Amino acid sequence: MRRIKDVRVAISGKSGCGNTTVSTLLAERLGVTLINYTFRQLAAEKGLTLAQVIENAKTDDSYDIYVDKHQVELAQKESCVLGSRLAIWMLKEADLRVYLYASDETRANRILNREGGDINEIKRFTAMRDSEDSRRYQKLYNIDNNAYDFCDLIIDTARFTPEQIVAQILTELKNRGFVAE
Repeated sequence: MRRIKDVRVAISGKSGCGNTTVSTLLAERLGVTLINYTFRQLAAEKGLTLAQVIENAKTDDSYDIYVDKHQVELAQKESCVLGSRLAIWMLKEADLRVYLYASDETRANRILNREGGDINEIKRFTAMRDSEDSRRYQKLYNIDNNAYDFCDLIIDTARFTPEQIVAQILTELKNRGFVAE
């Protein structure tokens, strides 16, 4: 596939949906920048540890706001794949919005395979994280991250490999005139 014109793809999904994997593969296939600016990069820029940034962010919304705003600023500069929890809502200029979905059970098993641990603890932690993320997004941006029916593509990642998902996205980009074979 070759790009015909500039393109910005926004990909979102909850933890364990394959967001990072799919975003990375798609950016490579398109030959564009992957934008996935996180607390980890912010910590490095500020000379703090990741743990310090996470702790500070519990009481200071400016950390979340900066990361979310900075990702969008980076994405507006060039063709890219923006992969983040809020990409589909935040990147108004997105040419294609993709939401990656997986059941709670599938997500927990993927996290277990990736990080190890106890499946019941992972399920508990993931449910807590989902709830906290939803609360924070609603508070900061009035975004309901469980309402993604406006997306161009909604893909159940339990049904396809990451490569098959990327192929579906590339087909849609081809249909829209952004890429050609």
